[in-house]
Amino acid sequence: MRLREWTTGDAGAIVEAFGAADMRTQAAEPITTADDAIRWIESWPARGHAFAVVLDGEVVGNVAVTGIDRHDNGWVSYWTTARARGRGVAARATSLLAEWAFAERGLFRLELGHRVNNPASCRVAVKAGFRVEGVERGKLVYDGVRHDVERHARLATD
Repeated sequence: MRLREWTTGDAGAIVEAFGAADMRTQAAEPITTADDAIRWIESWPARGHAFAVVLDGEVVGNVAVTGIDRHDNGWVSYWTTARARGRGVAARATSLLAEWAFAERGLFRLELGHRVNNPASCRVAVKAGFRVEGVERGKLVYDGVRHDVERHARLATD
């Protein structure tokens, strides 16, 4: 597995990934065409750092750190394609991202959150070394339903 910068040549993989039912709401804007995917790729420098997760030569996911503040904190996000799930890909990629963020970007604290009804995402966070810090009640809303979010964090000193 390796992490690399996204390229416009990855547009097809991005469209495919966001075509999955559980991914359709995970981007700020719908991603249904190559042009949508290219805009998504081109938006990253203004938001933070995002990396394609490549396994056996195939793009199978994304890991990113955004919201970097003056205190050297950042917000981590991740997703994988349906084919890559259940194989430890997201946890390993998230751990690699954390190592990069601490060593190369000089960050000290990384945070992430997942809906409490998403145990798979919780397993990713824990396996990637992110400790549970608490629950944020009613933080997210999807289709008019509020969801609690469990917050995790990993420090450079962990």
